[in-house]
Amino acid sequence: MRDDIILCGVGGQGTVLASKLLAAAAMERGLPVKTAETIGMAQRGGSVFSHVRLGEGSSSPLIGRGRADLIIAFEPAEAVRQLGYLREGGTVVVSEGAIVPVSATVGGPAYDLDAIMGYLRERVKNLVVVDAAAAALELGSAKCLNVVLLGAASRSGALALGEGDIEAAIRRLVPERFLELNLRALEYA
Repeated sequence: MRDDIILCGVGGQGTVLASKLLAAAAMERGLPVKTAETIGMAQRGGSVFSHVRLGEGSSSPLIGRGRADLIIAFEPAEAVRQLGYLREGGTVVVSEGAIVPVSATVGGPAYDLDAIMGYLRERVKNLVVVDAAAAALELGSAKCLNVVLLGAASRSGALALGEGDIEAAIRRLVPERFLELNLRALEYA
């Protein structure tokens, strides 16, 4: 088994925690794991992405362009930004909840969610779209979108780790006061 996964979003969405949960779940199964993160602009709402490589055969933590099996995108424009990493036939799991950049609100290029989602639908054969607003409403918090997306990725079949693997990592890494919320988020469908 080998999975090359890109996780991407905007600072504050839980991208880094999601990558840590995947790594912990894989290690619990005895799988080799390599990770790398770019989080420099996270505090300013900037782009955040992680490379997670699970399984044998990778000497570098970085995934080459056109090599990712799976992209888990917390924000649609970030999915488009990282799409060059996806291999032919790979899967994208994306939240359709937009985070409009400040530049779009102060006279920069407009953020067109419909065009962005249309672009993804045209170019990604295996696209799983998660309704972030509905998840937040049903679960009572937008703070667990990261775990909702991990559950969706697991159920899509694109991720070799099962929900039970991810649940065990959540139980180990998530503080007790957020545990129940994150367990419900993992099962959100």
